[in-house]
Amino acid sequence: MTDDRDDIPQGPRRTGEGRLPGDLGPQALVERMIRVDHAGEYGAARIYAGQLAILGKAESAPVIRHMAAQEQRHLQTFDRLVVDRRVRPTALSPVWHVAGFALGAASAILGSRAAMACTAAVESVIDEHYAKQLSKLGEDETELRETIAEFRADEIEHHDTALAHDAERAPAFRPMSEAVKAGTRLAIWLSERI
Repeated sequence: MTDDRDDIPQGPRRTGEGRLPGDLGPQALVERMIRVDHAGEYGAARIYAGQLAILGKAESAPVIRHMAAQEQRHLQTFDRLVVDRRVRPTALSPVWHVAGFALGAASAILGSRAAMACTAAVESVIDEHYAKQLSKLGEDETELRETIAEFRADEIEHHDTALAHDAERAPAFRPMSEAVKAGTRLAIWLSERI
């Protein structure tokens, strides 16, 4: 998490400005962002689907449904951006379909607190990820910057909601959280490239 999460990192005046030799050009950078964000929102929707498959009647279900609805809206936005901007989606979508649902269901099997711990871990990585993207997008990508900033605020809300619902009281919170964070970072890296 960033120290002042309400601040949107200021990007350069133009996307890709200040890049070094070997860095992606502006168009490739934006395509990579859209590809990975589309994959991430798809994975998040699948995580919540897995959690709801197990906890659909639990006390925490309405909270999970609210977060799932926001993720679905994010996914629909990136579905549109993939088409409008002619971005190749990740080839790993079938993997994220299964892995996301499995992660959600596995965390939910351990109980509501574990499901919330999974959410807190994923969303802390996504907050950092979106903040990095915002720092690279310039004024020439105002609409994409605004979309990512809005979605980042939702992800921060999900993280904080998970903590408010006893995520840190889940069994083996620290090791589970670190494992989920590592897996999320790996999924980001792979989805940017494949």
